[in-house]
Amino acid sequence: MSQAAAPAPVFLPAGEVERCLPRASLLLPPLEAALANFSRGPEGGVVQPVRTVVPIQKHGGFLGVMPAYSAHEDALTTKLVTFYENLQDPSVPSHQATVLLFEPSNGTLRAVMDGSIITAKRTATVSAIATKYLMPADSEVLCILGAGVQAYSHYEIFTELFSFNEVRIWNRTKEKAEKFASSVNGPVQVCSSAQEAVTGADVIITVTMATKPILHGEWVKPGAHINAIGASRPDWRELDDEAMRNSELYVDSREAALRESGDVILSGAKIFAELGEVLLGTKPALREKTTVFKSLGMAIEDTVAAKMVFDCWSAGS
Repeated sequence: MSQAAAPAPVFLPAGEVERCLPRASLLLPPLEAALANFSRGPEGGVVQPVRTVVPIQKHGGFLGVMPAYSAHEDALTTKLVTFYENLQDPSVPSHQATVLLFEPSNGTLRAVMDGSIITAKRTATVSAIATKYLMPADSEVLCILGAGVQAYSHYEIFTELFSFNEVRIWNRTKEKAEKFASSVNGPVQVCSSAQEAVTGADVIITVTMATKPILHGEWVKPGAHINAIGASRPDWRELDDEAMRNSELYVDSREAALRESGDVILSGAKIFAELGEVLLGTKPALREKTTVFKSLGMAIEDTVAAKMVFDCWSAGS
């Protein structure tokens, strides 16, 4: 007697993911809980190995494989993400992602969903969580280095949650920075150099594909907070040694930072705390110091977001 076939997985394209996750800030409570659970260790119920990265040397690309299980949500996912350094076709995104969501009780694949929107929104939300705890009081100036997908998602949640008097942007190609400034809601000042954008800024976000430092510590205002999002390979940098060593360093995952982050590995900077430890209250948020949050992105963040999207779709389907 043949075994009954499992139901086919649903496919949730980008539009459906966007419908179920219209604002990144919806992820704030579940992601704070997930970060705290991750930093609790085994009793937090998070199982998440450091991502496996497969280099595609012939084409200058990488495939990342990011599985995670959260006992808190009883959710099991794997994200597959590709990222390419120097694409010749500007219509192709540098990062593309797909999330597979499984039924944890029996391993059945329940859904295949667009992961690019999830990646953009969960990353920006985690940066916002770090900023909420670490940015100087009365922060007025926000600086964004980079004008790609992550710049838009960070701008969206940062201007929703915080009140900045001035927003600046710099990008290696000025046209992209000008396009960004003209397409977002609210005034954005386009800067002709990274130094101009950074000088005097209270909160700095680096979201670039840089492989060598584009942010120098000598430019950084004492007490500023930096969210370092790019440079996800052991030999890539966004921040120079001075920026890394003269700041209190927070990370999403110690293990990942020490294996994947060129900014951390090559500078020899000492990690002060995981963000989850701040949320747990076991490590302080040193708001009065110059701080760096090095974000590599964690699979558990994708798990939480994908579960929220799937539950929303299930409720409406």
